[in-house]
Amino acid sequence: MPIEHFIILIALGTAAGFLNAIAGGGSILTVPAFIFLGLDGATANGSNRIAVIVQSLSAILSFRREKMAAFRKSARYAIFTLPGGILGALIAVNLKDEVFKIILSVLMILIVLTLFVPINKRSSKAAEGKKKSWWIYPSLLGIGLYGGFLQIGVGFLIMAALYHIERLDLVEVNMHKVFMMLFFTLPAFLIFLFSGNINWIYGLVLSAGNALGAWWGAKVSVKGGEKAIRIMVAVAAIIMALKLVQSM
Repeated sequence: MPIEHFIILIALGTAAGFLNAIAGGGSILTVPAFIFLGLDGATANGSNRIAVIVQSLSAILSFRREKMAAFRKSARYAIFTLPGGILGALIAVNLKDEVFKIILSVLMILIVLTLFVPINKRSSKAAEGKKKSWWIYPSLLGIGLYGGFLQIGVGFLIMAALYHIERLDLVEVNMHKVFMMLFFTLPAFLIFLFSGNINWIYGLVLSAGNALGAWWGAKVSVKGGEKAIRIMVAVAAIIMALKLVQSM
């Protein structure tokens, strides 16, 4: 691997890991970078899953170190993403760039905007102790499908579902998000692996940067609270929008 490729992947991996831990959208930096460095679309999509797995583990450990962990609750959410994650990955091995750009550009605009719509605190408190909305389950199934299919921007979808449907604060949302991303990315990664769409060298180098960025992103998420998360969501959304405009 040329030294300039190494530097690019470490730098972008760190930025992507930080964004993914605190908001989302980091993969919009890394997947195009893989393509720029010579990988085809499917291999870029598959190799990126290595970094997602590593960054998720790093963020989970960092959240736990900050006394933010609820593995049973995270697992209950994550289990509903698994069927969709497997199906989405099976579709993704034949993903076309045109489909990717259309779905991503429309969906990300809608999802990011919902994160800035405040929850009605009165209705949120009134809902405490009552049965949660059943809409969370089909939503998680769809999120798993999208995550297995594209991965890029799935963090925004998870945040929107847990924030608006489950009415969790954004710090807790992020804690569950990194666990869920690890859970449904593992089987998706295996599908890319067995279909021959993984570049281990590039993926592992990117992973080193992602792990570092995710560790610090989780710390900022806990210490900065919802205000810091909203700012990073806005930054991530702007980056994604710029990249989409450039690619069209």
